[in-house]
Order: sequence, then structure tokens, then C-alpha cells
Amino acid sequence: MKKVVLMIFLFIGGVQLAQSQIQGGIKAGINYNSDSFSDVKNDVVFDNAKSKTGFHAGAWLRINLPVTDLYLRPELVYTQLSNEVSYQYNDLSSPQTTTYKFQKIDIPVLVGMKFLKVAHVFAGPSFQYILDSDFDIKDLEQVDSDGFTVGLQFGAGVELGKLGFDIRWERALSDTESNFIDNNNAGQNVNFDTRVNQIILGLSYRF
Repeated sequence: MKKVVLMIFLFIGGVQLAQSQIQGGIKAGINYNSDSFSDVKNDVVFDNAKSKTGFHAGAWLRINLPVTDLYLRPELVYTQLSNEVSYQYNDLSSPQTTTYKFQKIDIPVLVGMKFLKVAHVFAGPSFQYILDSDFDIKDLEQVDSDGFTVGLQFGAGVELGKLGFDIRWERALSDTESNFIDNNNAGQNVNFDTRVNQIILGLSYRF
């Protein structure tokens, strides 16, 4: 009987420990396609920011690692983003620019560290899969894109109660090349690079 009671208490304690070590919530925010924070400032001042701005929304888990201030934070996020693409039909043609919009699923797997009770820093890979994409001009309707890419995210944030705010920079690690078929030039294939570096502002809520 004593063993049964002991096992029950151990089970209850294990469940409570697991619940205290694993937390989760939802998140949303703004994505900005840029290579640096200085580029963001220049784009906002000169009114080019709209063509590079998007949003994200999703869910996250945080698994606190025992006996350390470290945690593992996997996320599942839907992202919609715009990017300006420059292209040429051939070596003799003039460069042209269009806006390239795409939707993707992001799965960051971050390792973070907490400090000062409310602050944290983190870094880790972000696996991405492009769901859909399109251009703003009718001539470029057919797009063949390599949907899977890998990036690296790192950033910092604060948590005040159940609310959290963080800022991240994401750098593309894999080369992703796409091509479209130009209907006005006898179906000529034109290649362009779809790698995107981002600055991400996020607001999260912990359940």
C-alpha cells in the first residue's frame, strides 16, 4: 500500500513538473524584408517600406531545460511577405523591377537564455516552406519556385506577465532560385533569387 501511495505522489509530482517546464501560447507581428536596420530607416524615410512589409501569426512552445536558464522554443508560423525582384530577359535588355508576394510556413527551433527575470536572448535555425507566390504584373503569371529553404534567426525580447515582445533578424542560409515564364517573350524562362533576409517584430501571449 505504501508503494502505491508513493507511486501516486511521484506521478502527480512528475505531471506538475512537466507542466511547469512546458509553456505555450500564440504570437503575431510584422515582418520586414531588409538586410539591416539602417536599410529599414532609409526605406521608411523614403516611403519604400510598403513593398517590403508583411505579417506573421502562429503558435509556440517553450520547454525550460532543467537546472539551467536555457529553454527550447519551437514555433509554427504562417508568414506573408513582399519582396522587390529585379530581373532581365537577356544581357541586352534593361533591368526591370516588380513586387513578388509569397506565403510560407516557418518552423523556427530556437535555443534561448533568460536573464534579469524578464529578458531573454535566443538563436536557432528556421525551416521554411513556400506555399504560394505571385507577381504584381500579368506578364509573369507562371512561377516555378524551390519551396524549401533554411534560415537562421537570432534576437532578444522581454516578457511582462503573459505578454511578450521580441525583435529578430533572420538571415537566409540556403540558395533558393526561382524562375518565371515571360508570356510576352515566347515563354522564355527568367531566373531570379528568392532568398530573403528579414527583420521581425513579434508580440506573443502565454496561456
